[in-house]
Amino acid sequence: MGLLTFVGIAVGAGGAVVSAPFVLGAIGFTSAGIAAGSYAATMMSTAAIANGGGVAAGSAVAVLQSAGMAGLSTAATGAVGTIGATVGGLVAALI
Repeated sequence: MGLLTFVGIAVGAGGAVVSAPFVLGAIGFTSAGIAAGSYAATMMSTAAIANGGGVAAGSAVAVLQSAGMAGLSTAATGAVGTIGATVGGLVAALI
């Protein structure tokens, strides 16, 4: 593994973990709840229609809203970092 790939992995992992809260807020998963008229509101509406009026516990919408309100759990931070590292490593390898 070359230095560029290593740097790509490190930047990808760190960047993903640091930016996750900002991205969640930007799409509407805020600490005050789902923002009206946002992408998150559309996701919640679609999930509620598909589930007969409610949003299922453990669904993508529920997990993202939990992360938007309380921050990422340790497991979620690890997962986001792993995905970011993978993407960063792939981009560096392509360069």
